[in-house]
Amino acid sequence: MSETAPAKRGKFSSRTGFILAAAGSAVGLGNLVAFPVMASKNGGAAFLLVYLFFIAAICYPVMLAEVAMGRKAQRNPVGAFLALSGGSRRWHLVGMLAVLTPFMIAVFYSVITAWLLVYLRELLGGGLAMLAEDASFSEIVARPSIFGYLIALLAVVFVILLNGIRRGIERLARVLMPALAVMLLALTIFVLTLENANAGIAYYLVPDFSRMNLAVVNGALAQAFFSLSLGMGILITYGSYFSPGDSIAGSTRTVAIADTGIAFFAGLLILPAIFAFDANANTEELSTSSVGLIFSFLPKIFLSMEAAVGYTGASIAAVVFFTLVFFAALTSLVSIIEIPISCWIDEWKLSRGRAIVLQATLLTLVAIPAAMSLGMSDFFTSFISYGGESKSFFDLVADVFYETILPLVGFSVCIFCAWRWKLSGLTAELEIGDPGYRGSWLHRYVDFSLGTIIPAVLLVVFLSTVYQIYF
Repeated sequence: MSETAPAKRGKFSSRTGFILAAAGSAVGLGNLVAFPVMASKNGGAAFLLVYLFFIAAICYPVMLAEVAMGRKAQRNPVGAFLALSGGSRRWHLVGMLAVLTPFMIAVFYSVITAWLLVYLRELLGGGLAMLAEDASFSEIVARPSIFGYLIALLAVVFVILLNGIRRGIERLARVLMPALAVMLLALTIFVLTLENANAGIAYYLVPDFSRMNLAVVNGALAQAFFSLSLGMGILITYGSYFSPGDSIAGSTRTVAIADTGIAFFAGLLILPAIFAFDANANTEELSTSSVGLIFSFLPKIFLSMEAAVGYTGASIAAVVFFTLVFFAALTSLVSIIEIPISCWIDEWKLSRGRAIVLQATLLTLVAIPAAMSLGMSDFFTSFISYGGESKSFFDLVADVFYETILPLVGFSVCIFCAWRWKLSGLTAELEIGDPGYRGSWLHRYVDFSLGTIIPAVLLVVFLSTVYQIYF
């Protein structure tokens, strides 16, 4: 493989385009569902404070490093590690892991997004009451018709990607991200006007430090890291499309604020909604699983609105919410799938069209068994056992590539930038478009932490996750 960048690469049209696209990749199911419940179960505002600390102290420097690597190398993760390491095959393998990871994450993410389409169709047909029944989710995900939704979804995604960086990814983000923010704000305002909503606000925002422990702190860091799309190769790839005249530090700071803001407002939506329609709600019974919350629990919450706004009103609220979640999932899915496509273009010199055909074929082949993993096929439903439990193929992909690998890739990025590419190289890249960076407090903190504290923390998270999931 050649180590020179292709002569022509797509670029974001502006700093705003990069911010919206990067925010679109970061805002996903975890922000809108898992984050609010994690906060409510783990100390409310106390959890939020720990989460915000980790965003600023741990995640932000890693964001800077990933975007800087991509812009300097003008390559995907494989090419970036290879070019900036002087051709080291060891770091080339790390880059390959950073491409394999988003490819596999796209497998289970595409299946979940297809489920969202099914739920939207049922809601539009007046099926809210049916979706609120306990057995509905298990029945829906085992339908063979799910493959039609999956193929239709992937067709839309790959058409978007076929249009390239500006006319595809950036245009999608410019439309869907503002729409997502408006829908989230409108739905939150509606819920906050309901009786008993104040109980949910208090539960979410009043600190309870008695619930804080090491596991909660670890969970806050993991959620912060995953929420910002770190360790997936997305920001390295998007960095390669980022203009050299713009500030990396300023742009990534805006992305982090937008992502955290969406998560915070999602909490102001979901927790007050739970308490508004069940004054005796026990959030300890809530699952932190985005899948369990979205598909099994939240339809019941929306159905409980019937007494206040009628069945049609409750159905409309549910449609708005599931549309919101679908938009978040779609922008994330497009970003995730772009990473291996960029690799095929850079490293294998494929045209964008051929790279997309290759990626579409590979993703479909692996997504099919994932879709069959929840009751459609006994083989894929009981695929493997670890951690004392039987796991499906879907579970295996999610556990390995979403829960486990991301902090390991983040650890590798820190070590690489601090000790192989060198901090001087990172600083020189971050100075471009931001002459005030050198000598600033941020420069001093990044130089101090990126090769010491941050990789140590990420390594602990990785080892802790491995122990919890597999042992």
